[in-house]
Amino acid sequence: MARLTDPVTILKGVGPTKAKQFAALNIDTLEDLICHFPRGYEDRTRMVEIAQLEVDKPACFKAVVMNHPRTSHIRKGLDITRVQVADHSARLNLVFFNQKFTTEQLQYGSEYIFYGTLTGDYMGYNMVSPSFESPESTPITTRRVLPIYPLTAGLSNASVLKAVQQALMLCDPPAEILPPEVLEKYDILPASDAYYAIHAPKTMEEAEKARKRLIFEEFFVFSAGLALMRASRAQKKTPAYENLNLQPFYSSLPFTLTGAQDRAIREIAADLGRGTPMNRLVQGDVGSGKTMVAAAAAYLAIQNGHQAALMAPTEILAEQHYASLSKLLTPLGISVCLLTGSMTVKQKREIRQAIEENQVKLVIGTHALLSESTVFADLGLVIADEQHRFGVGQRSALSAKGQDPHLLVMSATPIPRTLALLLYGDLEVSILDELPPGREPVDTFLVTESYRARINAFIRKQVAEGHQCYVVCPAVEDGEELNLKAAETWAETLQQRVFPDLRIALLHGQMKGAQKEQVMAQFAAHQADVLVATTVIEVGVDVPNATLMVIEDADRFGLSQLHQLRGRVGRGGAKSFCILISQNKNPDTNARLKALCKTTDGFKIAEEDLALRGPGDFFGSRQSGLPVFRVASLNCDLATLKLAQAASVEWIEKMGTADTPESQALRHRIADLFQRSQGTMN
Repeated sequence: MARLTDPVTILKGVGPTKAKQFAALNIDTLEDLICHFPRGYEDRTRMVEIAQLEVDKPACFKAVVMNHPRTSHIRKGLDITRVQVADHSARLNLVFFNQKFTTEQLQYGSEYIFYGTLTGDYMGYNMVSPSFESPESTPITTRRVLPIYPLTAGLSNASVLKAVQQALMLCDPPAEILPPEVLEKYDILPASDAYYAIHAPKTMEEAEKARKRLIFEEFFVFSAGLALMRASRAQKKTPAYENLNLQPFYSSLPFTLTGAQDRAIREIAADLGRGTPMNRLVQGDVGSGKTMVAAAAAYLAIQNGHQAALMAPTEILAEQHYASLSKLLTPLGISVCLLTGSMTVKQKREIRQAIEENQVKLVIGTHALLSESTVFADLGLVIADEQHRFGVGQRSALSAKGQDPHLLVMSATPIPRTLALLLYGDLEVSILDELPPGREPVDTFLVTESYRARINAFIRKQVAEGHQCYVVCPAVEDGEELNLKAAETWAETLQQRVFPDLRIALLHGQMKGAQKEQVMAQFAAHQADVLVATTVIEVGVDVPNATLMVIEDADRFGLSQLHQLRGRVGRGGAKSFCILISQNKNPDTNARLKALCKTTDGFKIAEEDLALRGPGDFFGSRQSGLPVFRVASLNCDLATLKLAQAASVEWIEKMGTADTPESQALRHRIADLFQRSQGTMN
C-alpha cells in the first residue's frame, strides 16, 4: 500500500518529464494529486440515436464508420480529416482538425461510441472533433460523468485522470477530519466516499454531493484554524492597562466624536484592560474617522508606560498621520516622531536612537519601522493602517519588536460581514458606520462620452474657484486594451489640446516609489491643478482641496473600487463631485453604476458588489487577503461557508484540545492550508 506522502513518480507512466509537468500544478505527492479536484464535469451518460442529436447539446451515440477516413492538407499547420458514420436512424459527417491519427483509429465497418456537439443548420449538420472509443474500451471516456481537470502545458485531461485513478487505487484518501455529529447534522458525505466520488462520480448529483463535502471541509478547516488562533491568543497573558482615563484626550479634541468612534474606542479600552493581547480591526468607510480611534488607542498605551507604532503603506500617508497626530498629542505631553525610508542616514540614526532610548512614545512610519536597526524600548501597541496593504508577515515582524504587543488594524475598504468573517475571523471587529458631522456626501453622476465638452468646462470651473481635480484612467499606456483611456496619453492630450493653461500631473503604478511619492506630495501642495492617474490613488494622498473626480471607462472598475476612488474627494469643506464616464450599453452594468450614484454608504455598495461580482473579484484581480482554496469557490459557495463557520465554532467550543483521530487530522490540515496561503492571507 502506497502512502499519501509518496511522490507521483511511483505511478506507472509518470517519469521525470511528467513529474515536472505535474509540479507546475503544485502536484508533487499522491495527496496533492488526489486533492487536485476537477474544475467541472461533462455528463456523457446521455445516449441517443443520431436522429435525436440536437444542435449545441453534447451527447453520446453509437455508430458504424461508413467509409475510410480521408485527410486533406489545406495549408501549413492545417489538416482536415473527414469521415461519415451512421446508425439505423441517420448518417452524420464528422470533421477532425489536425488529428490525422483518426485515419488509423477509425476502422471502416467498425462500431464506436462518440461524444460531441452537433453543429449546423438546415443546410447541413456535422460534428467537429468528437471523442470516441470502441464499446470494449477501458477505462471508458464516454457513457460516464467525465471530470475535467485544471491542466498545464504537456498534460492532457486523460493523463491526469489516469494518474488520479491510479493514486486512489494505491492508497487511502486523506483522513476524515469532520466528526460524526457534523457529518450527520449537515448531511455531509464521509471523506472515504467523497474523495472517490469527486473523481469518478456515477451521476452529476453524486459529483455535486462530493463537491459540497469538500467545499464544506475546506471552509471548516479554515474557520477552525482561525478559531484556534484566537484561542491561542486568549491564552497569552499581558499586563492589563490600569489607567483607562480618556478624559484629557477627549478634552483636547477640537470636535465631538461620532457615536461609532466612541463605541470603537470603548471596545478598544475594554480589550486593553483585559490582560490578553488585543487583536482588533477597525473597519470604516472613507472619512469615518479611523485615525482618531487609533490616536485614542495610542494615548492609552502611552499613558500606561508603553510605546506605540503606526505603520502606513506610503510615505505621504505616514507624513499626513504625523502632521495630524503630533498636532493633537504633543500638547498632551506625548512625543511623536516620523521614520521613513527617504530620510537621510543621519536623520534615521538619530530617530532610531531616540526610539531605543524611550525618548519617543509614538512612532509613525512606513516599512522602515520593520528594519532590524529599528529597536523599541517597550512597544505596547502596533497600529497597521490600510490593513489589506500589509501581509501577515509584515504585521508579525512589527509585533515581534515588542513582548506580545496589542494589535490594531485599520481598513477603509468596507467589507460585507460574510467576507469579513473569512478575512478577519481571527480578529475582533469594530465598525465605524457614521461620518463626522459637516462632511457632505459626494454627488455622483453617470454620463456618456457625449458630455465631454461639459465635463471639461466643469473641470475648468473647479480650478478657477481654486480647487483641484482627479482624472482616473483604467490603463497606464496605449495598447494595454483597445478603446480604453490610457493615463499617459490622456494626460498629454489634456495638457496640449484641452487645458494648455492648467498644470496637469501624471501618476501611475509603473512609476518608481520615490517618483510616485513626489507627484502625490506636489499635488497635495497644490503644485498641480489636475492629476491624471490610475487606481494607484485609491489609497493614499489626502487632498482636502480636491473637489472633483472624473473616472474614465468607469464600467471597468468594481463598485467598491469606484467608491474608494470617490473617497479621495469631499475631504474639505467645499461641495465635491464624482463623474463616472461609460460607453457601456449593457443594462446590468449601467444598473450597477447607477447604484453608486444613489448611495454613499460603502457597506451597502460592498454588499451590492459582492452580489454582482463575487468575492473572488472583490478586491480586483490582484487582491490579497483571501486564502488559497483547492475546490471552494468564494463566488458561489457563501451559503456553505456560513454553515461550515457555525459548525467549526461549535466543534472547537465542544472539543477544545481533545486528542481524537479527527482532531489530529484537522490540526494537520489547518497547518497545510495556512502554509499554502502564506503571502496571500492577511
